[in-house]
Amino acid sequence: MEVILVVLLAVVIVTSLALVAGGTRRRERRRGVSRPPARPPEAARPTTTTAEAPPVEKPSRPAAPPEVEAEVSQEPEPRSVPEEEAEQAAVAPAPEVEPAPTPPPPEPPKFRDRLSKARGALAGYFGSVLGREQLDDDVWDELEEALVRADVGITTTTTLLDGLRTKVKENRLSTPQQVVDALKEDLRARFDGRDRSLKFDEKPTVWLFVGVNGVGKTTTIGKVGQRQIGEGRKVIMAAGDTFRAAAAEQLELWSRRVGADLVRGAEGGDPAAVIFDASQKAASQGADLVLADTAGRLQNKVNLMEELKKVRRVAERPPGHLAEVLLVIDAGTGQNGLAQAREFTEAAGVTGVVLTKMDTSAKGGIAVAVESELDIPVKLVGLGETAADLVDFDPDEYVDALF
Repeated sequence: MEVILVVLLAVVIVTSLALVAGGTRRRERRRGVSRPPARPPEAARPTTTTAEAPPVEKPSRPAAPPEVEAEVSQEPEPRSVPEEEAEQAAVAPAPEVEPAPTPPPPEPPKFRDRLSKARGALAGYFGSVLGREQLDDDVWDELEEALVRADVGITTTTTLLDGLRTKVKENRLSTPQQVVDALKEDLRARFDGRDRSLKFDEKPTVWLFVGVNGVGKTTTIGKVGQRQIGEGRKVIMAAGDTFRAAAAEQLELWSRRVGADLVRGAEGGDPAAVIFDASQKAASQGADLVLADTAGRLQNKVNLMEELKKVRRVAERPPGHLAEVLLVIDAGTGQNGLAQAREFTEAAGVTGVVLTKMDTSAKGGIAVAVESELDIPVKLVGLGETAADLVDFDPDEYVDALF
């Protein structure tokens, strides 16, 4: 009985479900909606068997040699374009910059340009002589006054005029122009045959500079040092004027400017000791040249000339080799400069003269007097303030500039 009830209940449930499904399909047909056919169960679906294709073997590449494999393994990874451009910019050499052209050295000044004052002082006398038609006493008087005013010196002037008179008497001269031309020839002849070169000895060579205060001695040492360093020599300066503090300080400024070493002592110390120390330092450093300053005036009771004799003796001692004693004279001092030359020559054995301030002096004839009366060659002449204005003495150019 129970079994029958269960079966009836199942039939009722299935019928109800079928009625509901049928109603639903009718409504969907009326709305135009189609349902996909129901998927058959997994067991009812036909199965299709697809044969798997055998794997295709790729052709194998022959093995590369070891060195090739090493190169391949070391091949860098590809980089982006900005990285490559940055690296090229960093590796690329900087563009070559042409050095600025070295300015040519200044041309040395001309005597004619710098001796205008001396020439102007003589122009009036020579112009008056050349304006005359014949040789008379006035011509000789004007020539004598011109030479004396130029500081040629009385002795040298007398000698020059006596020679000109002799030529006139021998009928070799007949006009004022011939007399002036003969005077220029005689002046040139007085400068001939002298060695004006600056001497060098074994290392270290010593050049001693002497002269009174105020003539430009320390400045001359600085200018000479700059010239010698420019020629490739190693220079040491010795501040031997220990009695004037300003001289040592000035020489120190010059040494820094030109690139020379300086040896200086205590104020009021022994000048000879300073110069000896400079020679020893030059020998130890292999320097070529010692430029030694000296006092031009002493504040104690020691005689200046006796002190200079001592300085010269010490400068001659090894390791130094004294080759020049250069007397510095202010060209404007005239006959006072000639007197200084005599005194310094006796004490220190002057080997050459440096004439300073020639461009500011109207007494250009001092060079004639020094060489004629003392037989000392003029080696250097200062024609201005700069180092380039200290030039070698050229007698021909000097005589032409005076006239």
